[in-house]
Amino acid sequence: MHERLESHFETVLARNAGEREFHQAVREVLESLGPVVDKHPEYVDQAVIERLCEPERQLIFRVPWTDDQGRVQVNRAFRVEFNSALGPYKGGLRFHPSVYLGIVKFLGFEQIFKNALTGLPIGGGKGGSDFDPKGRSDAEVMRFCQSLMTELYRHLGEYTDVPAGDIGVGEREIGYLFGQYKRITNRYESGVLTGKGLAYGGSRMRKEATGYGTVIFTEEMLAATGRSISGRRVAVSGSGNVAIYAAEKAIQLGAHVVACSDSGGYVVDEAGLDLDLLREIKEVRRGRLTEYAEARGSARHVAGASVWSESCEVALPCATQNELDAEQAAGLVGNGVIAVAEGANMPCTPEAARIFQDKGVLFGPGKAANAGGVATSALEMQQNASRDSWSAAYTEERLTRIMKGVHERCAVAADEYGQPGNYVAGANISSFLQVADAMLSHGVI
Repeated sequence: MHERLESHFETVLARNAGEREFHQAVREVLESLGPVVDKHPEYVDQAVIERLCEPERQLIFRVPWTDDQGRVQVNRAFRVEFNSALGPYKGGLRFHPSVYLGIVKFLGFEQIFKNALTGLPIGGGKGGSDFDPKGRSDAEVMRFCQSLMTELYRHLGEYTDVPAGDIGVGEREIGYLFGQYKRITNRYESGVLTGKGLAYGGSRMRKEATGYGTVIFTEEMLAATGRSISGRRVAVSGSGNVAIYAAEKAIQLGAHVVACSDSGGYVVDEAGLDLDLLREIKEVRRGRLTEYAEARGSARHVAGASVWSESCEVALPCATQNELDAEQAAGLVGNGVIAVAEGANMPCTPEAARIFQDKGVLFGPGKAANAGGVATSALEMQQNASRDSWSAAYTEERLTRIMKGVHERCAVAADEYGQPGNYVAGANISSFLQVADAMLSHGVI
């Protein structure tokens, strides 16, 4: 890390003790900014970096709700409104037992740069709760969401803060949250939440966008070196929304997608994943991948293991943070992986990312590779603001243009600052410059 940035990182560690995911996210960005500081010392002199690492606002509140047995449950919820230099705070809500302030701050910090890379006018924020929707009835999820929104609504608005979904928060949860917001405010402010159902202002292609965008970015990385994803053996981690649609887009582009995972292990289907069956099991029945293996003669299930033990040419980690470590990265390299793109947020540990880069593997960091989700959320906001509804084909065309633009911004910045082909440096530098310049324009706030 550049010597002028080390003291800022030490301040982050001291102010945010125990928040290791946040520390990891900040370090990853600051380690890329040495060439920028040498060229533009004003970013340090005017405390832009120090301000950028400190959220504008952090909200923590309790969420009491009643389960189906009449017992009162209490969860903790968070919303970190991190940076509004480019537009209203924008970022998802995550419902998962692992959620705590450090996770939310890491996600919010990443969101600042991801949103900047899209070229759209949105700032960065993130939120969530340690509530676990798994095993809960629709009525319990509804009561929890209504209680959460009863507190959160006062901080939201289409020009203020616009949440979306994330792990554990899909169209069902967004519907309950939106209904309560509308009831409390007596306003049909459809742009206040994204990821809505098509019946009430949602955008076509929103479900597909993160996974599709990850594969579009991957194809752009490969194309820049004269290659393609077509015909490549692909493995995907996770089996939720992002993983399923990453697999779908890869198949559309001619790839052979053979593996995906969940918390119980992974499946390998040498005939190629049957996405209709996978959707039926994971989205409709909310089942496990063991059911997929039981239903497909060409598939086998490996319990309690990582999908990254399988060989593949293209790896798309789409599950959760720090799921792919150095040992698994070395294994993938040994098995001939040529490209890795992060469909999830920071799924590769720093050591794993370094191995991929050192070995010449194309590596697309999450803030660039999975920016398609938030980009399409911003397109949903555009449609809501204009009382319009776009076709799936037009929305996908816009998504494709945006993702190609993200790739171009990363590539150009990496070249300009002497690190050609380094998409981590390119993504961090390009997005930082845009946010930092906006912050300087706004004065000391």
